[in-house]
Amino acid sequence: MSKLKVKNSEETIEVNNVYCIGRNYHEHIKEMGYTDNRDDVKKVPVVFLKPNSAINSINGMVTIPEISGIKISGDLQNEVELVIIIGEDGINISEDNALEYIYGYAVGIDFTLRDLQTEMKKKGLPWAVSKGFFSSAPVSEITLKGDIGDIRNLNITLSVNGETRQNANTSQMIYSVEYMIHYLSSIFSLKKGDIIFTGTPAGVSTLKTGDIVEASIEEIGNINIKVV
Repeated sequence: MSKLKVKNSEETIEVNNVYCIGRNYHEHIKEMGYTDNRDDVKKVPVVFLKPNSAINSINGMVTIPEISGIKISGDLQNEVELVIIIGEDGINISEDNALEYIYGYAVGIDFTLRDLQTEMKKKGLPWAVSKGFFSSAPVSEITLKGDIGDIRNLNITLSVNGETRQNANTSQMIYSVEYMIHYLSSIFSLKKGDIIFTGTPAGVSTLKTGDIVEASIEEIGNINIKVV
């Protein structure tokens, strides 16, 4: 099982399930070519899962998988996200009580093989490979929730080789932290150690070998990953 370190502590949290929310920023919805019907979007979040192994990263690196020496994709893209770490078990958690179940927050990058995802969507097939490959979801150290001010108003950014690609604020999320916890706990239940990727803002882009990707969220921290 993957483990995440708690900032300024020797404590670690063992990661259980990895839930991901898609289409949680209106500008990202538009840049991906989806219809931005705000009423429909607000009703039901897009949810997908990543395997536990996606959290792993060898020496802070990400690479496109190969089959028989041939890379399975030619379009690795960046998606910076706020990550919620669940601190205790819960089912049918109300929005009013949702924050009580949070242990802390972290910075995550949802690396995506966009060409594979697009191809599978066109065929009506699952696109788990494009999102769940090894090291596709690196996560920073955890910052305890009590050390953070207003989670609904934090700057979230990502740069590639020092050039800003994504720059937004968590206030722009369509679904609140409370609603995401309520929704997921009502369907799957939530367990201690579950983590939730909360969606990415606009600015996703194609990466190339040698790129240095730095993602950061105000008051939480940052993470640096090299594309190899």
